[in-house]
Amino acid sequence: MDIFVILIGVIALFTTHVQGIMWKLEPNTQKCLKEELQSDVLVTGDYEVSDVPGQKVDYIVRDSKGHILSQKDDISKGKFSFVTETFDTFEVCFISRVPPHQRGVSHEVSLVTKRGVEAKNYEGLGEAAKLKPLEVELKRLEDLSDAIVQDFSQMRKREEEMRDTNESTNSRVLYFSIFSMCCLLGLATWQVMYLRSFFKAKKLIE
Repeated sequence: MDIFVILIGVIALFTTHVQGIMWKLEPNTQKCLKEELQSDVLVTGDYEVSDVPGQKVDYIVRDSKGHILSQKDDISKGKFSFVTETFDTFEVCFISRVPPHQRGVSHEVSLVTKRGVEAKNYEGLGEAAKLKPLEVELKRLEDLSDAIVQDFSQMRKREEEMRDTNESTNSRVLYFSIFSMCCLLGLATWQVMYLRSFFKAKKLIE
């Protein structure tokens, strides 16, 4: 039983998708954080921006095609969430806006993002479905195991794609090498025949 608990703890540790970061946002600049995500993944974020009188900070969440998933102007503290539709690269950008007549001051921005199982509110789910604490924990472990299976499936798929790419590249390099050797042999043969006919025309050789 102890081994099982330790194993679950290790798996949960390696599959926890919580990222927290803090940085200084310079005046009239923007900072973007990018990450690749699979399809049908719930992503949540908690942000907090230091208050600077007269200055504003906006945030925007979008995919690689420019589709806006979440956006808000003049933020201070709050949350956002979205669900990915396809495998893509998503970015969260924080933009500082300072009036022209005002000297800008750096903002302190903190962001904590969660995705997958960690982003789900199991307490609210348990209250809505009237589940016992043990049932809620079993539901969380079930979702966690599904997420692990999906991650391994994606890793296997990527490994297959990389292997196919390597094999295709190797075959193309082989064919190109053979083609280059044939070209060199053909060029060398033509050069020898040309020089032979040239020397014969000059009566230097028979």
